[in-house]
Amino acid sequence: MTNDWQRLRELVAAGGLVALTGAGLSTESGIPDYRGADGERRIQPMTAQELLASPVARQRYWARSYVGWPRFAAATPNAGHRAVAALQSAAYVGSIITQNVDGLHQRAGAHDVVELHGSLAQVVCMNCGERYARAIVDQWLTEANPDFDRSFDGPLRPDGDVALAETAIAGFRVGHCLVCGSDLLKPDVVMFGESVPKDVVQSCFDAVDAASGLLVLGSSLAVMSGYRFVRRAARSGLPVLLITHGWTRAREDELSVHIDAPLGASLTRLVEELQTS
Repeated sequence: MTNDWQRLRELVAAGGLVALTGAGLSTESGIPDYRGADGERRIQPMTAQELLASPVARQRYWARSYVGWPRFAAATPNAGHRAVAALQSAAYVGSIITQNVDGLHQRAGAHDVVELHGSLAQVVCMNCGERYARAIVDQWLTEANPDFDRSFDGPLRPDGDVALAETAIAGFRVGHCLVCGSDLLKPDVVMFGESVPKDVVQSCFDAVDAASGLLVLGSSLAVMSGYRFVRRAARSGLPVLLITHGWTRAREDELSVHIDAPLGASLTRLVEELQTS
């Protein structure tokens, strides 16, 4: 392993990479990550099983999400997202596999983005499978809760919600599916306790197998959903290039390059140097 910037630039300049991006790429847009620089989880999110099992849990989830959604939806791409889009435009990067659920890659101009964990901009009925735009569900919640104050000043959490006192949640009315009438609505994301669909995983494996290397950006690789692609690339002898800030699960023998630095400044510098070389 080496932290040589020159080595990173040479491998990216060769082109044909697949990018794997994580929460660290979006923190500069104001969306926090689950883990600190030491790798310790700071937030324990609600699991899909909890959401499915209890009407009280669904009330709590949707009240918190209702408060956080305007801020989450207002997040804009940062320098790191724009740099990744520029790398893709110049054919240094092909497909982008993202563990993020914020849609900021696409808003920065990227294409061929696989949202490994889904998107918070969509909602799915766990009873019948019908899907809705999150903006539509937000309208339902507004109409059902005309007196609810969504201007709470708590910090935004990684799931796009805001922690609320139980007294604030009491009386909140959740939405119901228009097709089956169920209140079993959840964000169309892979929540803790769920698995990434097999066809999505396979399409990502195929992209990695066809690439010249894997560029990992802003992911600690703490969860196997992303780490599996590093292991796949390393076993295949492909270079794995990691830029992240803080702890990583990846082993030294799996990485060709490891740079511990902020993402926005690092990627902006990389793009500028490639453009002038």
